[in-house]
Amino acid sequence: MSASDFARRIRARERAVGYWCVLDAPVATERIARLGYDYVCLDGQHGLIGYSGLLAGLTAIDAGGKSVGLVRVEANNPTPIGRALDAGAAGVIVPLIDNTEDAAAAVAAARYAPEGIRSYGPMRSMLRIGPTPADANASTVVLLMIETAQGLANVEEICATPGVDGVYVGPSDLRLAIGGAHAADQAVAAEFEAALTRIREAAAATGIAAGIHTPDGTTAAKRLAEGFTFATVSCDVVHLEAAAAAHLSVTLEDS
Repeated sequence: MSASDFARRIRARERAVGYWCVLDAPVATERIARLGYDYVCLDGQHGLIGYSGLLAGLTAIDAGGKSVGLVRVEANNPTPIGRALDAGAAGVIVPLIDNTEDAAAAVAAARYAPEGIRSYGPMRSMLRIGPTPADANASTVVLLMIETAQGLANVEEICATPGVDGVYVGPSDLRLAIGGAHAADQAVAAEFEAALTRIREAAAATGIAAGIHTPDGTTAAKRLAEGFTFATVSCDVVHLEAAAAAHLSVTLEDS
């Protein structure tokens, strides 16, 4: 899938399913990118991936041939946003968006003038996205994370910010933001579900996509059926650990 095709689908609110990588393991990332996920996101915020790892991971995703590469950048700042896009990301997921000012800043950092302030130096991205600034702007998606109390309170205004292509729920931080004692606290389950409803309805009302991170395919399918546009399924390190544990358990039972 090309970056322009992915951008068109997200802006049309067509369903997409993605995967999350936190490990700097390009060979494994390439294998995942061959499976048929619409996107594979490299985590530059909490993942164990430096800039050379992001570059290698995006190259691996492109080599897989079926997914586009996204990057969850480390901060809402023009430098990590620009570097991720220069390395060939088809879009960025920007964390900790609290208000319209944050949203507008993220959009500006991801777009060339006159739509934004991105510095022109596309390096690897010019091979696949663009090549002109206008084409690059049209093919690059900007997805903003709703994961704080302020972001939830201002979600309708954030969604209405010009240039925002979608919002993305960070469920762990969002659960903490609404009063959870930990990232999986079921004591705030009702409040959490209400927050998800508010987010996806705000996105729908403004015509942008709504995405969410999920722990497994069953939950991803559930969230898509509820009205989310795109959903990410777990991540590489979690699946690696789960598979290893399952094989160990079976081996010990049979020995």
